[in-house]
Amino acid sequence: MAAVVAILEDDANRIREMRACLEEVLPGARNVFFEVAGEMIEWLGAHLGEVALISLDHDLPLRDGEGRRVDCGSGREVADFLASMPPTCPVIVHSSNNYCAPGMYFALKEGGWPVSRVCPMDDLAWVRRDWAARVMRYVREGWLEG
Repeated sequence: MAAVVAILEDDANRIREMRACLEEVLPGARNVFFEVAGEMIEWLGAHLGEVALISLDHDLPLRDGEGRRVDCGSGREVADFLASMPPTCPVIVHSSNNYCAPGMYFALKEGGWPVSRVCPMDDLAWVRRDWAARVMRYVREGWLEG
């Protein structure tokens, strides 16, 4: 069965770059992207056992939808959900929010999850340089099959 990678990310350019990196590093992986924290939590509740890697951004937008503002939540909500579950796979926190990302990281670490953090910078260069390098590290450590 192909590896499943679940990613919380709302930026279309980041998503495109992450997909490209995953095609190189984890060819054949099924990549599932979410823009709303609650939707990811609901999906993980049913599919966590299938997931080989999770990557979480913190800051998600407020969107206009059907005449009202829609709060997409935050990566911290997903991190807290995961921290309440037995660890099953590695997690990458990919957020430049230096106030909130450490809390996500430590909540997951205290929950026993293998977790790392990368900080987005240099437009999209960080995706290939830092994020994909972390994915490769998890391949080398045997968490993922590349």
